[in-house]
Amino acid sequence: MQLHWEKHTLQFIKPAKTSRGEYTQKDHFLVFLSINGITGCGEAAPLPDLSIDGQAQLEDVLTQLQYFAAENHPISEWLRLTDEFPSLQFALESAFLDLQNGGNGILFPGPFTEGNESIPFNGLVWMNTIEAMWEEAQVKIAQGFTCLKFKVGAIDTDSECRLLEKVRKLKNAFHLTIRLDANGAWSADEALRHLKEFARFEAHSIEQPIKAGQPDAMQEVCAISPIPVALDEELIGVEQNNAASLIKTINPAYLVLKPTLLGGFSACDRWINLAEKQNIGWWATSALEGNVGLSAIAQWVATKNNPMHQGLGTGALYQTNFPSRTRTENDRMWFLQNRGTI
Repeated sequence: MQLHWEKHTLQFIKPAKTSRGEYTQKDHFLVFLSINGITGCGEAAPLPDLSIDGQAQLEDVLTQLQYFAAENHPISEWLRLTDEFPSLQFALESAFLDLQNGGNGILFPGPFTEGNESIPFNGLVWMNTIEAMWEEAQVKIAQGFTCLKFKVGAIDTDSECRLLEKVRKLKNAFHLTIRLDANGAWSADEALRHLKEFARFEAHSIEQPIKAGQPDAMQEVCAISPIPVALDEELIGVEQNNAASLIKTINPAYLVLKPTLLGGFSACDRWINLAEKQNIGWWATSALEGNVGLSAIAQWVATKNNPMHQGLGTGALYQTNFPSRTRTENDRMWFLQNRGTI
């Protein structure tokens, strides 16, 4: 087997703002596995301030993996080397699946990749000024989105509540689902006060109201919150043998699964199994991947028959991107049978 990789720096059309700052560009690595003239491709796109491998020198690890491939080292050694690099685990798993299925970009053959089924996904209203967020919300509603996700916690709560009030005047809860994402913006003491303010807008859920790593405080928030709580950053870097006890202790309403940050599809499948045992809901979310990673995540989640709106990006944030394998229509995502050359 041969492995090679390419580093690409993708430029954002406009800065992507988060509660931790903003991105103007981001590094992405395409990983290619080849054998007998067939090549599979995967994408590693760690987030510098969130992924546990976000500050790592992935070039060094990829160079070592090239040696492993050339020397036919067992997969167990690949796994040990990438144990602390979830974005590479995601890329390698994607490339292996692509390779196994003929190297045509189809990782999970089925109704979705055959063009017979689509996936519902939410529209993300990026963190910005209140005026800009209001304009973006109106555009997405006009485009046909029935589920919008708002980033909250970076601006004062009164202003954010006024924004949600205007949105609710446009669409009531029967016609528009509102999700909120705080990205750990509040302290445990502050969180419940803010959640009570937001509750009157009939929000579907609130992601990560307090910072990760406070399971007892998060458990209390989940138990009292008037809005169902979803764990996001809380899951990053959690060893699998601690996963069951974590969600049993906190007992959230939902899990938000990001294959790039959690170590690929197999890791996310384990979280899903644990969640279903405790009657905890879940949805998948992309994490600013390019089109290669987005396609992989969409194909995987399509196999789960999960009717919830997924948190999938469209790749439209970047000035240039890899060839797309998906198209969108209203709030549905479809697979494209043909792609350009990567």
